[in-house]
Amino acid sequence: MVRAQESKKQSGVSMYVKKILSDNDKRNEENGRTFNPITGEGSIGERKKVVIKDHPLPTQYLPVGMLEVPLVKLIVKHKSMKVFCEKELDAEYTEENRLKIIEQIVRIRIQYDFAFWAALLVYIKNKGGGEDVLFRLTRPQRRFVEKLEELRLANKPIRLILLKARQWGGSTTSQLYMAWLQLVHKVGLNSLIIAHQGTASDEIKDMFDRMIKAYPIKMLHELGEIYNPNEPKLVGVGKSGAIYRVPQRNCKIKIGTAERPDSCRGGDYNLVHLSEVGVWKTTDGKKPEDIVRSACSGIQLKPYTMIVYESTANGTGNFFQREYDAAKKGVSQFQALFISWFDIDIYSLPFKNESEKADFAIELWKNRNNTNVSNEREESGKYLWYLWELGATLEAIHWYVEERKGKPDHATMASEYPSDDVEAFVHSGTRVFDKYLVTKLKKTCCPPQFVGDMVADGDEGKEAFNGLRFVEDHQGCLWIWKKPEIWANERVTNRYLVVVDIGGRSAKADYSVITVFDRFYMMDGDKPSVVAQWYGHTDMDILAWKSAQVAAYYDNALLVIESNTLETKDKDRVVDGVQAPFILDQIKDVYPNLYARKQSAEAIAEGAPKHYGWHTNVSTKPMIISTLVKVIRKQMYVERDERCIDEYLFYERKKNTSFGAIVGKHDDLLMTRAIGLHICFYEMEMPKIISTLKSVAESKTHKRVLSEATI
Repeated sequence: MVRAQESKKQSGVSMYVKKILSDNDKRNEENGRTFNPITGEGSIGERKKVVIKDHPLPTQYLPVGMLEVPLVKLIVKHKSMKVFCEKELDAEYTEENRLKIIEQIVRIRIQYDFAFWAALLVYIKNKGGGEDVLFRLTRPQRRFVEKLEELRLANKPIRLILLKARQWGGSTTSQLYMAWLQLVHKVGLNSLIIAHQGTASDEIKDMFDRMIKAYPIKMLHELGEIYNPNEPKLVGVGKSGAIYRVPQRNCKIKIGTAERPDSCRGGDYNLVHLSEVGVWKTTDGKKPEDIVRSACSGIQLKPYTMIVYESTANGTGNFFQREYDAAKKGVSQFQALFISWFDIDIYSLPFKNESEKADFAIELWKNRNNTNVSNEREESGKYLWYLWELGATLEAIHWYVEERKGKPDHATMASEYPSDDVEAFVHSGTRVFDKYLVTKLKKTCCPPQFVGDMVADGDEGKEAFNGLRFVEDHQGCLWIWKKPEIWANERVTNRYLVVVDIGGRSAKADYSVITVFDRFYMMDGDKPSVVAQWYGHTDMDILAWKSAQVAAYYDNALLVIESNTLETKDKDRVVDGVQAPFILDQIKDVYPNLYARKQSAEAIAEGAPKHYGWHTNVSTKPMIISTLVKVIRKQMYVERDERCIDEYLFYERKKNTSFGAIVGKHDDLLMTRAIGLHICFYEMEMPKIISTLKSVAESKTHKRVLSEATI
């Protein structure tokens, strides 16, 4: 019996391992698929196979946009340069005419095909030493150019923030893409390149020198234009030694460094590449954002302008991380692109044979849930499985395991070889929440059904509840995923819970958050869910009354206001003439369901006053964070806002054993979940349906309430 069970178990493992090996073959095939920048096969963008039988490249895969050019369209139609020459040009097909047609095709194609231009005309330094080599895009470089081309072809200004692993030529690609726009697309485009230090600036200049030195002089002129074969292609401008000009294209290239802010001032520039922004330091009283502002302020938001911030990550809370986060969220002019280490082909270690690979796959599968490690120079089986789920090949994970042995901890490894854009920004503490489980919560996140705010006849007191209603406004701070359900003849007690975390009024302060939980399905053993949320900046008294309005709208929900800010010991703290400690006292006089802390039997007997609001302190904070860890581990609630997922991922246990967000991040959404879910599971009674039908008149009243709630 035992042997039969063991055999069945082994059979199950074998089935999954076969699937892993099969998927690995597919991944390797995709990563190694044909890329021929000269013929165009497997190259960037949408392409179409064409045959021109008497062309030096009889079969080509051309960009579809190029096929709309009349000359190309006719040649493709006839499938022959000779037939095109004789029928369309009514000319004899001489060797001279043949070469002219080929050159015209090449000139047209380099306008549509960056990868072709680079592989045909652009020489760069050979990293392995020896003679310079033509620039053939690698897999991550193709991803980068695809993003740039997506914006250019959409006739949009190019604004991109590139977060990258090391050593794949992202900086080189950015600089040469700008050179392509300058040398091929438009006359008079000026570029500015800012490196993080002088040696990097020298390397950029050396790269451009190599490229322009080998670049054919005739390709800087129009077809048929008269030129001097010995004319200079790059000349210095001024005495600084930092500005150069390509006279044939009437364009300038300026190179500066963040170490010398004066060298970074912009001017009449259209293209800006900021290299290794994440490691820029404050110099001469200037912050990185000041240097960026100075460099980019004159660039208009129009097509054929380009600004690229490119860097490896360098800690948290800095300018580069803030800008990347904003781009990732879609709230800036920029788009975000991340290149992981396993996108780079050199980070791969082949197996000695198929047997070794199969054994590796077996161990990967068996330890997929294993969080233990035997020493600090290896990763858990769970993390290695995470790499597989991200899309890494077995060979790439094999490389990672070996490379990891040379690093003292995960943070060091992640700083050089990030697997995702969260761990790229390495932080000093210990992550509180399991990122694999946090990621699962993202599945239920979605845009709200309604955006707006609560309005009433007044802003405070009883007037704040007269005429209370939700009004849609696309710029409103209140997001609603599900409006309140209020029935005519029945009511659900303890259904809704509203939790408030008080922030500040300024844009740089912590956010204020009002989160609404629906506990209805807990009656059937299911999960509570986030159904609404207010998120923004305002004065604390305005926020408190706003939260009471939201709670009233959600069937007089239990209102829990985190009271630390309101209970400040600074008695001089005044908000619009209202002393903060008395705000809750004012609300409890007009709102019937305000949360009060539990009192001891002695306090009740002595008639001690109730303390309203939730107080987060050294005793309660570990308790609610512990609850949240459990809730996330067991997936015990339904999240809707993806911004909260980010807060979970950047929440850490500090070196002094306290909890908090990493530098530059917030935990306001997280705290409403921590407080709310603790109260939801451990303090509130289970929801219960009760009948409210006592009279016809009362029934009509409930119908009116239901009608108002669904407006």
